[in-house]
Amino acid sequence: MSSRQLDDKSYQDFRAFLEQQCGIVLGENKQYLVKSRLAPLMEKFALASLAELVQKTLSPSQRQLRAAVIDAMTTNETLWFRDDYPFKLLKERLLPEFKNHRGPVKIWSAASSSGQEPYSIAMSVLEYQKANPGALPGGAQVIGTDISTTMLEHCKYAHYDGLALSRGLSAERKQQFFQPGENGMYRVKDEVKRMVSFRQLNLLNSYSLLGRFDIVFCRNVLIYFSPEIKAQILSQIHGVLNPGGHLLLGASESLSGLNQSYQMVRCNPGIIYKKQ
Repeated sequence: MSSRQLDDKSYQDFRAFLEQQCGIVLGENKQYLVKSRLAPLMEKFALASLAELVQKTLSPSQRQLRAAVIDAMTTNETLWFRDDYPFKLLKERLLPEFKNHRGPVKIWSAASSSGQEPYSIAMSVLEYQKANPGALPGGAQVIGTDISTTMLEHCKYAHYDGLALSRGLSAERKQQFFQPGENGMYRVKDEVKRMVSFRQLNLLNSYSLLGRFDIVFCRNVLIYFSPEIKAQILSQIHGVLNPGGHLLLGASESLSGLNQSYQMVRCNPGIIYKKQ
């Protein structure tokens, strides 16, 4: 067997580990995904085979390796203003409800990846304020969370190359919200950065230390979890939403049996879930 192949027992052990640690459910035949994500770690940690890497990962004493493995398996590509309509709904349907809100509108991006979603939210807020002078006198506070500490460092650094900026960002927004940085990179402007903070969070853990929110974006992350974990996450989000607060999910995601906790508001396009 090749050093980069996984026997069935090692794969099943790794599936159980990943679901226990971060709720992600791998299918029966996703060995290729594990191989592509974890193979670069073999050299970094001087391990002879993928099977050896997996077996060491199962040991609680291998904290650095376990963190690197979880980082590798949970890092996903993302876009600026992904799907577009959630950000239009934010400006046209949700923020107007807080037009005269005294304090800051609290918004949570629950899977911030490399920062595109929380920064897109902040840019949308600034665009709304520009179009509606005097609205949101208390401003807005956006918090982005992710399980990956590596991704969170990217978020905080807030520098992006030309390829990353080409994915979903218009030339107008690039000019308005970015400035040239080092080595051909572009840096998110301070007026956007000031609105956003980042914290490490495993969605399987408690959210109580985050505070309470008026709007939660939890998009394109529930698809990786089992139905039971999805229901747990949605229930915990309900617990940190302010009365009448709003939840936005990904286009292919649903409430998983928690319809009694949220009121579905159909938009065109998209759906908003309002806390009941």
